[in-house]
Amino acid sequence: MYVYLLRSKSHPGERYIGITADLKARLAEHNAGRSPHTRKFRPWQVEVAIYFADAARAEDFERYLKHGSGHAFANRHFW
Repeated sequence: MYVYLLRSKSHPGERYIGITADLKARLAEHNAGRSPHTRKFRPWQVEVAIYFADAARAEDFERYLKHGSGHAFANRHFW
């Protein structure tokens, strides 16, 4: 599983964090407008993608990045 961080090319201040097993296909879905959360800020580019062999650890890390101190961690290290 990949935990990925996207940045909008058209609105660089817009960012998105997600999880997927197929990063290339998921980015194509975001850029095709198939995700309501990212549709209006297309196109997107991958800023960071981290692979986890263990899906549960990937889900935990994604949840961490989306809440509390994980926001600060992502801002310091990824954006």
